[in-house]
Amino acid sequence: MSALYEHHYLVTRNDIDGMGHANNVSYVRWMQDAAVAHSQERGWNSARYQEIDAAWVARTHFIEYLQPSYEGDQIVVLTWISDLKKITSRRKYKIIRPADDTVLAVAETNWAFISLSRQMPKRIPKEVGESFILISNDEEP
Repeated sequence: MSALYEHHYLVTRNDIDGMGHANNVSYVRWMQDAAVAHSQERGWNSARYQEIDAAWVARTHFIEYLQPSYEGDQIVVLTWISDLKKITSRRKYKIIRPADDTVLAVAETNWAFISLSRQMPKRIPKEVGESFILISNDEEP
């Protein structure tokens, strides 16, 4: 099991804003898509979360934009879990353009685990936590 997940994406016309580069909203979508894909790869798809009456919801996002991306760019969203607490988890991201090895953005999301039926925080079950390997700040890519 790998702690680091790579999500590949092609920047499309729909990602581009009036300034000619990828819009900030696209970055948030790429982050969410990478998080969902990583969870699915670890065996936790939407149906499985529904079976345990649970879901992840974003509490906060932090994004530092370093360089723009453009239509046609192949990008990779690297993502990993940096901490896992009783009801929250911090997921980090590094968005890169491999063609020129440029880091486009670094980001993180604080996710909360909730009960779907109660719409309230719920303790992260052991089997969910054990499905992911944490990467400490010292080990980050």
